Amino acid sequence: VLMETLGALGAQCRWAACNIYSTLNEVAAALAESGFPVFAWKGESEDDFWWCIDRCVNVEGWQPNMILDDGGDLTHWIYKKYPNMFKKIKGIVEESVTGVHRLYQLSKAGKLCVPAMNVNDSVTKQKFDNLYCCRESILDGLKRTTDMMFGGKQVVVCGYGEVGKGCCAALKAMGSIVYVTEIDPICALQACMDGFRLVKLNEVIRQVDIIITCTGNKNVVTREHLDRMKNSCIVCNMGHSNTEIDVASLRTPELTWERVRSQVDHVIWPDGKRIVLLAEGRLLNLSCSTVPTFVLSITATTQASRVWAKPGAASRSQQATVPYPSVFSPQALALIELYNAPEGRYKQDVYLLPKKM
Repeated sequence: VLMETLGALGAQCRWAACNIYSTLNEVAAALAESGFPVFAWKGESEDDFWWCIDRCVNVEGWQPNMILDDGGDLTHWIYKKYPNMFKKIKGIVEESVTGVHRLYQLSKAGKLCVPAMNVNDSVTKQKFDNLYCCRESILDGLKRTTDMMFGGKQVVVCGYGEVGKGCCAALKAMGSIVYVTEIDPICALQACMDGFRLVKLNEVIRQVDIIITCTGNKNVVTREHLDRMKNSCIVCNMGHSNTEIDVASLRTPELTWERVRSQVDHVIWPDGKRIVLLAEGRLLNLSCSTVPTFVLSITATTQASRVWAKPGAASRSQQATVPYPSVFSPQALALIELYNAPEGRYKQDVYLLPKKM
């Protein structure tokens, strides 16, 4: 929907996926048939993933002037491989927690050379996508992959940000016993006041039935934790980063991997203990469930896509037949704002989407 909206406004768009499992092949095919250059399919390898981004970016005779990113990989790739492109890029719009963190790191280091808009922290994106959507999709993803019953299960949720809050609320409502790990004192206080027990992961690692990471950080669940989990513990990730669970440490000769069904692996230790790993530690709801269309209509259907856009002239945007602005996503509005902004309005920094938008 976002691609079609930007196209109707006169933009030329190129699209690559932000997650190796998140693409819907029928959607990618429909867009390609409509004339959009699409470099994405479900089940890409790591090499495929970066190849797709490179093919999206590196095309002769085509210079982009806007980036719409989800997770920061596209922005990272251009900085690494094609830094000269930033001479004509007017701005970056970023819609994920992880990607926003990466932009702030660039800004702090003085390496951000264009203005960037933080769409993730806009209320409609943060509440509907991160909180309300995850509150529903965590149960959907776990049911589809494991057919488990939630009542009485002991669950530890790592991180009590918007995603963690949604996951905890859903699991508590289903009768699960929910523990929370959290390093931020304010979020920890919120978890406590919402009736959850604050723990360190080491304290409960031997007894819990499910571990869910929601931090956007790396190495939250380490090999040491994985070694101490009980038999048949389910491990999954709801954060954007696929490094929250140290899956790489499990690819060793002494451990056996057994593919049970799509997106479900049993990792078996020499003594016969096994854990159930979902989506190889990648985003559970994008890999194993559907996201409600209502949520997508509000947050612009871009949770699973990365767009490389070249808007047309401002007058063309104003003459577009797409209803303006009621059906526009924060992402589209941010692109239009950065593209049309007079020189000097935005410096080389990260900005929140204005509340008026």
